[in-house]
Amino acid sequence: MSTDPIDDTSCTGAQSLVRSLEAVGTDVVFGIPGGAILPLYDPLFDSTAVRHVLVRHEQGAGHAAEGYAQATGKVGVCMATSGPGATNLVTPIADAHMDSVPIVAITGQVPSASIGSDAFQEADICGITMPITKHNFLVTDPADIPSTVAAAFHLAASGRPGPVLVDVPKDVLQARTTFSWPSRVDLPGYRPNLRPHGKQVREAATVITQAKRPVLYVGGGVLKAHACAELAQLAELTGAPVVTTLMARGAFPDSHPQNLKMPGMHGNVAAVTALQRSDLLICLGARFDDRVTGKLSTFAPGAKVIHADIDPAEISKNRLADVPIVGDCKETIAALYDALAAEFAAGRKLDLTAWWRQLDGYRETYPLGYEWPDDGELAPQYVIERLGAIAGPDALYVAGVGQHQMWAAQFISYEKPYTWLNSGGLGTMGYAVPAAMGAKVGRPEATVWAIDGDGCFQMTNQELATCAIEGIPIKVAIINNGNLGMVRQWQTLFYDGRYSNTGLGTLQTEQTRRIPDFLLLAEALGCVGLRCETKADVDMTIEKAMAVNDAPVVVDFCVGQDAQVWPMVPAGTSNDEILAARDVRPEFDESQV
Repeated sequence: MSTDPIDDTSCTGAQSLVRSLEAVGTDVVFGIPGGAILPLYDPLFDSTAVRHVLVRHEQGAGHAAEGYAQATGKVGVCMATSGPGATNLVTPIADAHMDSVPIVAITGQVPSASIGSDAFQEADICGITMPITKHNFLVTDPADIPSTVAAAFHLAASGRPGPVLVDVPKDVLQARTTFSWPSRVDLPGYRPNLRPHGKQVREAATVITQAKRPVLYVGGGVLKAHACAELAQLAELTGAPVVTTLMARGAFPDSHPQNLKMPGMHGNVAAVTALQRSDLLICLGARFDDRVTGKLSTFAPGAKVIHADIDPAEISKNRLADVPIVGDCKETIAALYDALAAEFAAGRKLDLTAWWRQLDGYRETYPLGYEWPDDGELAPQYVIERLGAIAGPDALYVAGVGQHQMWAAQFISYEKPYTWLNSGGLGTMGYAVPAAMGAKVGRPEATVWAIDGDGCFQMTNQELATCAIEGIPIKVAIINNGNLGMVRQWQTLFYDGRYSNTGLGTLQTEQTRRIPDFLLLAEALGCVGLRCETKADVDMTIEKAMAVNDAPVVVDFCVGQDAQVWPMVPAGTSNDEILAARDVRPEFDESQV
């Protein structure tokens, strides 16, 4: 049964919702139909502006919307039916909330009269997602659909970006209404502070000129604000070292001599120690996450803090800010540049010669590196290093969570923004494949590599069927060590090698076969399957995968199971306890601090 044609005087709520999506510029929706949302799928069938990608699991729809948003800077959209369809979106919604990713989730709901009655496939998705959305809406009047959609997209994309959910009961989708697009979005009380206060900026500039050991501590907020050009100007003006968090990789070119790269639990010794020994942290769009700070009470003990963030709730939440600045990073960094330039013109310049001598010593003494397994197995770090070198800086790299994520952050050189996508705050296994799918839809001209572990891959690999059918030719590198690698590493280091329930059986031994065989699985899902087990074949295998552009490619890289991620700050300890490798604690000359 088809719906009536859409016109300006009369339409269904579902037709109004489709028109609203078109009005905000949505070009793709990732979703799965079901009973409560079925009225929406009928007019969506007729839309020439909105492409629908039929995923195989709602979690895949949510992560695809995230990948699309992170790769394009636009709002990603996912869609699910009521009950289990909606609850399957909870993980990607929480993921987007933690990493400030702008997505709008549209869910069907049981008819209004049935809400609260435990009807078939009923779930209070607004209540469930209240702590993990920027805002959510339950639409009770079809006339409110256009204004609600406009508000949802505005909320998702403005200020600190994040997920917004719109829940629409089935009867509201079926009811007759008129379509009227709002001339403006009116949200009383919602006024993100984009422009920093001039007095705070000037104070920050003064504090910077007094520093001897400053560090630009750069977080994902710089990418969200599209402030990479401003960051580069500020960095070069000050000459200060730059560290980019896991969520900020690519915000500042790795090849730049001022880039110390990534701090944190598995950060570079130079980056971690620069923060610890600094006398001033210039924190731009970062939130003092525990993965960066280690034991918070011991983090950068001698440093003053300038903290700039668009979200006032983040200022002094974990670390007291000496100079708080609330504002958009793009405007804040530009204003700070102007204030500093004025200070420097007045003769108050920085002399960081001694600081750089110290930092260069750390870089030279404790570079990133790895050892090959004694038994001749393939080193996973080498695989990722070669993948980055061959695919190059224009490719997009999307990582799952675990050892392979850390190696991808460490051993690929990120020269451009928005080329590194990962699940940072929530650490969601299964993120990579569907997020890569969404990124490829948003950036079809780009080469998109999902770098996944054999554990992560088995959580969402069904979306490769979506990729094959929908013509989304992503490439997947499985770093297959036959184990839940990061958990195994912790069991090695902290649980006396008691490997409880971490073996996955994905590598073939004399006693067992591969379960599953990823090459066969790839072919069953409509992909090209490749396997690499030796160093000599790594480059050839990657180049073979790069040559395939008309189908998804899955490469099973069989690597040693005992490779570990170094450096490492053991959980709950001070960053001063960083290990450059197992049992190797860096030595520092404290007299230079």
